[in-house]
Amino acid sequence: MERRPTLEDVAKRAGVSRALVSIVMRDAPGAGEQTRERVRRAADEIGYRPDPRARRLRQLRTKLIGVTFTAGQEFHADLVDGVYVAADELGYDVVLSGVTPHRDERRAVRTLVDDRCEGLMLIGSAMSTRELGDLAQRLPVVVVVRRVRGVDAVRSDDVAGAVLGMEYLIGLGHRRILYLDGGRAPGGAERLRGYRRAAKAAELPELTRPGGLTEREGAAAATEMLSSNALPSAVFAFNDRCALGVMDALIRAGVSVPQQVSVLGFDDSPLAGLAHIDLTTIRQDSAGLASAATQRLVERLDDASSAGGPVDITREPTLVVRGSTAPPNA
Repeated sequence: MERRPTLEDVAKRAGVSRALVSIVMRDAPGAGEQTRERVRRAADEIGYRPDPRARRLRQLRTKLIGVTFTAGQEFHADLVDGVYVAADELGYDVVLSGVTPHRDERRAVRTLVDDRCEGLMLIGSAMSTRELGDLAQRLPVVVVVRRVRGVDAVRSDDVAGAVLGMEYLIGLGHRRILYLDGGRAPGGAERLRGYRRAAKAAELPELTRPGGLTEREGAAAATEMLSSNALPSAVFAFNDRCALGVMDALIRAGVSVPQQVSVLGFDDSPLAGLAHIDLTTIRQDSAGLASAATQRLVERLDDASSAGGPVDITREPTLVVRGSTAPPNA
């Protein structure tokens, strides 16, 4: 393996002391402009680059934000991208720690703490309220897309989003709207509440089935629905992935979407806009959520005394109409 150039190598190339090279690399006072230029030119010529990890170890602060997310969730990926943008603008770096079927959230959090992250952003956290509260006593924590009492939270107004979706379907003329809920997933209780509120306001029957977060769970729910021989005119799924599973199962069974059954999702994930899917959905403002969460975390990190108590920041979702919905029997 080729040896990585060191400060000594730069000093030898530039004909100065190692201490002077260190001053230049740290942008510290004590060196003239001509010397700085000579040292930087020497560093470029031999390919020397400062090691950011070593620099952080020398600093009192690491300026690192740790982020946990669920691998395979497209909406989480959108949020992570937004966090990178917001953190860079605020002078922070981001460390990711994924949650997978073989790596739980607690381990993901431990990894970030061990990496000396100053604060944590937990996307779609499934940890208990007590665990999150205990964690927030140790270092700043912001939970994203879930409301947690006693801890900073940034989320969409899921109740309003579900009401928005229902009002759109009702406006098309649908009267038998099946809702596939998300169980104990973050936002699950709120979206179900919004569905029920809108159904009650329109004096419609509440039709609900267990849904889930994945295409497989959506397809299973659709298969059960098909076996009942009582198709609804519209299906409102907990999220886009669940909606995609519903669409796949319906189309395979010879049920056309949206001519026979309309399908509505939630999130507006990248897959929803693909031409062959064209899913109508409730859009969450991933960039806005990521920016608000990052700013809140940095407020706590930079000036904890003025950050105040825990906050619950919400953003309004919007409706994105595509080709998976239409008036009943269109």
